[in-house]
Amino acid sequence: MQKKFALTKETRVFGEYVLYRIKALKDFADVKAGDLGGFIEKEDNLSHEGNCWVYNEALVFKNGRVYENARVFDNAITCGHIYGHARVYDNAVISDNSRVYGNAHVYGKAIIYDNAYVYDNARVYENARIANNVHV
Repeated sequence: MQKKFALTKETRVFGEYVLYRIKALKDFADVKAGDLGGFIEKEDNLSHEGNCWVYNEALVFKNGRVYENARVFDNAITCGHIYGHARVYDNAVISDNSRVYGNAHVYGKAIIYDNAYVYDNARVYENARIANNVHV
């Protein structure tokens, strides 16, 4: 498998975590080789397969994982799993083993936490809070 990104030397500290800006190594989807992406803590946070990507100033760390064709961008923060064709953006936060997948979008200042699942064509936005094992 050919790697699609590398960690750069540019870092951002978020709490106790050091995250690294990513750089695309090849063209895929709307990403071109050489494009800079968002920040991840470690390579396991973003799959080298599919068209998934972390854009802008978005952060993915801890056990967070972005894979398949999912995208995380703007100032979103995730420690959860984002996959399928899901999108997490604006200032949304996904944490505590939560998952966003299918064609779901989480945006605005929405927070998904405590094992909550957002999936299919769900839209969670503005100041919404989804938690406590809830499925949307």
